[in-house]
Amino acid sequence: MNPSYSQAGFGAATADRTRTLFGQVMWYVAATAGVFALGSYLGRDLSHGVAFVAYIAGFACLMGMNFAVRRSAGLTTGLLLAFGLLFGVALAPTLTYYAATSPQVLWQAGGATALFIAGFGSFGYATRRDLSGIGRVCFGALLVLILFVLIFVHIPHASLIYSILGLVIFAGLTMFDFQRLRRSKNMDSAPLIAASIFLDALNVFLFFLRIFSRSN
Repeated sequence: MNPSYSQAGFGAATADRTRTLFGQVMWYVAATAGVFALGSYLGRDLSHGVAFVAYIAGFACLMGMNFAVRRSAGLTTGLLLAFGLLFGVALAPTLTYYAATSPQVLWQAGGATALFIAGFGSFGYATRRDLSGIGRVCFGALLVLILFVLIFVHIPHASLIYSILGLVIFAGLTMFDFQRLRRSKNMDSAPLIAASIFLDALNVFLFFLRIFSRSN
């Protein structure tokens, strides 16, 4: 067999697998966003205490996905959807507050988030430069940012500084996650990559929500 035909066939198969994985991940992201919206609606009248419990339970589902992915694709998908639903419940009081007081802020933050994810996600998916180093740096910077909030929460303009730094960090994480999507050869990784991309979008949305709420 001609090696050039073998290489061409392998390249075509790899491209098909990449497109299939991309479509599957995007479907998972859309489904997670859908159950998140459902959770936000169901939890609109719940207390902050219940929302906090839902937040912890959502993170438990997220951690459980890392163990379930090696055992059952169905269980991993179920945990992903449960994670989206519980995070919707957890953020329901916040979203309900903005919907009642400044609904335009929600639309502004949503539009800005869509452009942000589309722009940085497209760059991460298309670039040939290895972004794994940026991913590690941004993850470490995220931990530092959390400490910044805990220690310097009372300094002037802390919320704005926190939001801008958060957007910078999640720009890097978004590029890294979309590059990981293009490079992954494992179809079973789709729910985990979808969870990462959904978390990128959710955090970006919350940062924009803080920024636009200040201007309004």
